[in-house]
Amino acid sequence: MGFQLLSAFTASTLLILFSILISIFRRLRNSQILEAAKNSDHLDLTSSSVEPDILGKRLASALPDSIIFPHDTTAFKQSMNSYWAQQECEVVPACVVRPHDVKQLSTAVTILKREYDERGKQAGDEKAKGLFAIRSGGHSPIPGAASIKGGVVVDLCRLREVTPSEDGSSVVIGTGAKWVDVSKVLDPKGLVVVGGRNSAVGVGGLTLGGGLSFFSPRFGLVCSNILSYEVVLASGSIITASSSTYPDLWRALKGGSNNFGIVTRFTARSFPSSTKIWSGFLYMPGFQAANVLAAFHEFVNKVDSDDASITYDNHAAGPMVSFSYVQKLGGQVVAVNLVYTKASENDKKWPTCWRTSSFRSLWRLWSTCKVRTLTSATDELNSLNLPGRRQAFATTTIKNDSATLAAAHAAYSDAIASIRRVNVRGLMWTIVFQPLLPAWVHKGDANPLGLHDCTNKPYVIVSFTVNWDESRDDEFIKTTTRRAIEQIDVFAVANGTGHRFRYLNYCGEWQRPFEGYGEENLRFLQGVSRKYDPEGLFQRGCVGGFKLDGVDGEA
Repeated sequence: MGFQLLSAFTASTLLILFSILISIFRRLRNSQILEAAKNSDHLDLTSSSVEPDILGKRLASALPDSIIFPHDTTAFKQSMNSYWAQQECEVVPACVVRPHDVKQLSTAVTILKREYDERGKQAGDEKAKGLFAIRSGGHSPIPGAASIKGGVVVDLCRLREVTPSEDGSSVVIGTGAKWVDVSKVLDPKGLVVVGGRNSAVGVGGLTLGGGLSFFSPRFGLVCSNILSYEVVLASGSIITASSSTYPDLWRALKGGSNNFGIVTRFTARSFPSSTKIWSGFLYMPGFQAANVLAAFHEFVNKVDSDDASITYDNHAAGPMVSFSYVQKLGGQVVAVNLVYTKASENDKKWPTCWRTSSFRSLWRLWSTCKVRTLTSATDELNSLNLPGRRQAFATTTIKNDSATLAAAHAAYSDAIASIRRVNVRGLMWTIVFQPLLPAWVHKGDANPLGLHDCTNKPYVIVSFTVNWDESRDDEFIKTTTRRAIEQIDVFAVANGTGHRFRYLNYCGEWQRPFEGYGEENLRFLQGVSRKYDPEGLFQRGCVGGFKLDGVDGEA
């Protein structure tokens, strides 16, 4: 009788705690939305509220229906507030060019190149720098990644077509599309591409940076599944790069970012797939951290097992595990994302590979795992980090070694004490672990990422994704994040468990992802850049993105 009363009391207590946590998370999300709305109302346009300069007038004359100036207050504010990170919203350009098609983009690039050449002749290379920026989805956390103070933003938001081929083997995708645009077209047709996992991320930036996908275990990285690229070069020429035409440029674009031209369309391989996948998150209290790390190590290590009966199911995406310190809770939360991309025979049961994993038995607060569309799955990831907040990224790569995983988690934990002392308002301090398996990087077309030496050992991409409320904390967060990554790297180097690769799309502004591609691949990319852009318009005239010749890891 006493045991039954105790069990009932325990169950009631857990139910109350569960309800409180749900309520807190809802309030946190609502406060983030309100904070974003408040920030958007305070955009300062005074620094750009002057008459257009000569360059602006030239662009307006050539493209009168495709340019926005600060005096077009409503449209200009809407454009500025469409960035994901608040820091990017605060970088105010002189004007925004939004071409309707590739011909208009070619016209804009031709005008920008002429201005770049004229400035270079008048005042040398130094004055020619910082002319324009390119925006696809605007989802980078780095200030100036897709905007430029007092310059020209080339916004590709109107180039967002999604057109499947008649035979279903490929899809043409405009570089201004977001991944939700793609999945909404393909879901009803039973087709997928190797694409982004967050619905609000832009197609252009993710694909040109390499790209991880729910479908990478089956087909490889996003960039390794692009059949061709339509590109506007610095000369204004419009070309198509593929394995048979401009093959060096085609290969360079598979991870080379915006260093060669402006990509306007991607033709991606598409594959038949079930109309729904199984996905979701497991939410756990912070005291489960050690158990979650052990489950992660065990599952990822299946690929390295000597037991022939143990195989890695390539329909399983992840696990992606994250550990977060939430300032408004004053505590930590663990979240585990599990995905299975093959149709389930029983919608109510976990897929076998996850049901037999250690994740299934871990005590958790709640789970969102269920059968759903790909669009729903990517929307869920997007909902966890909404736009309008200040953001920071940083990343490194380690072997799937239990001691190094623990050291990485320790670097995250060690920083919390100093974070608490500073009291960073609205902070979410998060470290994320996700596998990078050898089989994935050998699938699809070859790329210059420098990962083909990953022969039989699984690696882990470790990344920090941090968001907070106030600009006064920007430098503290950037410094703290950098120190945490350097602490992980020191341990990994000492124990021979690191790797030079730094996933470009997760890099902080101080990092140098192209050095991680290896010397031979970097020389190849630099050669392709000089061949197709000999005057360096996209190295010096275009700000944002990581540059091939950047001495200081400029972004």
